[in-house]
Amino acid sequence: MPTPRHAFGRLCAAVTAALPVLLAAPAGAAPQQPPPSAAIGGERLGLPGVQVAPMAGAPPLPANLTGRSWIVSDAASGEVLAASNPHLRLPPASTLKILFADTVLPKFDRNAVHRVADQEIQGIGPGSSLVGIKENLDYRVEDLWRGVFLSSGNDAVHVLAHMNGGVRQTVAEMQARADALQARDTKVISPDGYDMDGQVSSAYDLSLFARAGLRNADFRTYCATRDAMFPGAIDKNTGQRGSFGIANTDRLLGKYPGLIGVKNGTTTNAGSTFVGAAERGGRTLLVTVMHPVSYQKVYDETAALLDWGFAAAGKVQPVGRLVDELPPAGAEPTGQVATAEPTGQAGGADGTPGPPPQPSAAAAPAPPAAAAPAPPAAGGRDGLAIGGWSAVVLVGAALGYGAVLLLRRRPTD
Repeated sequence: MPTPRHAFGRLCAAVTAALPVLLAAPAGAAPQQPPPSAAIGGERLGLPGVQVAPMAGAPPLPANLTGRSWIVSDAASGEVLAASNPHLRLPPASTLKILFADTVLPKFDRNAVHRVADQEIQGIGPGSSLVGIKENLDYRVEDLWRGVFLSSGNDAVHVLAHMNGGVRQTVAEMQARADALQARDTKVISPDGYDMDGQVSSAYDLSLFARAGLRNADFRTYCATRDAMFPGAIDKNTGQRGSFGIANTDRLLGKYPGLIGVKNGTTTNAGSTFVGAAERGGRTLLVTVMHPVSYQKVYDETAALLDWGFAAAGKVQPVGRLVDELPPAGAEPTGQVATAEPTGQAGGADGTPGPPPQPSAAAAPAPPAAAAPAPPAAGGRDGLAIGGWSAVVLVGAALGYGAVLLLRRRPTD
């Protein structure tokens, strides 16, 4: 007759033999998750090369486009009319300031006054574009934003970032804002778009940022401003503070009919980038062009694509869409497009930061093309699937039961 110790050994052997079968079985039995979409906004936007679906009477796309990545979209409907490598991840240069404005602009009263400390304009990358902010002087928030939009001033960005809790916190909030907008090609490392290893975005994501920004009245005002007076230094002889003129570096503003803005950028790594929005006949189009062969080409190609987009209205099928912002956790999606309120409700008179901006409460639900990737299958880095853990539990229970039997039958010392 076998002893309890022998019985327990046989139980262990049986369980061990069955373990591979238990672990392998769920892989075939578990319901198969649908494969994730190849690209946010639609499958065609993940394909290489030019994507366009012309119908009868559609105009041809402009010839000799050199941008490594570009996209034409309708700002209201989100329909993508044409694109070329729109999810290609490239350095964004100062067009990343669009995301900075999306994140920080709603947090401070435009009339708030802030005295700039010396450390707030330190640590700015060499060769950065500057508006000319001086330490120990007062600046209104609206002046700082003009410095961001017109002069692409990295010094203005750094001051606003320090008002917002610091550069590191602002970068984290910008990344969170990008995630809420479903801009999954974007990795934020610097708030001003200065060349940094690993900092990337895409023509698609930059269009998402611009579309969100244009819903804010202040954003629209700043990016459409052609020139302004900026506070200068204090004259030592008179004690009066001077001012100087600044002009928008957007070369299409005031030249392309109906242009609203939005933002240009140039760095060594990024080459030239541009996000432009224009309105004609009650329709607003967005065009983003990244890294053409030359600085001037970014404007020429943006203008040509805007011309094409307005001419192609109703004559092309959309090849994708700009997805909507994710609803905040716990909120019921309404299907309505949210509109951002103008700034002026958050910051204090001394420039103290207000609460972080919240995702729009009325954002539309994400379309199927923007669905989150399926959970990893069994054996993925996130651990065992449900079937695998069930097997482990069964093994543990069997071994525990055997151990109890063994202990009950052990003679006492």
